Amino acid sequence: MPTKTGKDAGTRVVHRRYVPYSHAHYAGNLVDGAYSLALFGDVATEMCILTDGDEGLFASYSDVQFREPVRAGDVLEVVCDLVKVGTRSRVLELSVAVVARGNASVERPGAAEMLDPPIVATTATGTVVVPT
Repeated sequence: MPTKTGKDAGTRVVHRRYVPYSHAHYAGNLVDGAYSLALFGDVATEMCILTDGDEGLFASYSDVQFREPVRAGDVLEVVCDLVKVGTRSRVLELSVAVVARGNASVERPGAAEMLDPPIVATTATGTVVVPT
């Protein structure tokens, strides 16, 4: 939920998403890194709508870091912070953190736990552009 509205640096958008098992691509139920990038697109779109009344367009990413794995069954928190406002460009700091993870066993196949602290899985800086 946004903390404030307007074109001010400091505006934040937060989404949470469950990662379905249908998105696992690799052994160990690993999800590919593109999954996090798609989530960055979702929060960036909301940020542009919130601040500029337009969906905007992603122009670039810089410093993308895949720090920890994302797995099917995870609950992710995706955060987008507006850090710089230009005439048409907006610089965003983005992160994906695992806030809950499946902890299945034979006795409890649907077991899961909240993580404290969350695991930071992916970070990036992104630039979006909006119409004048």
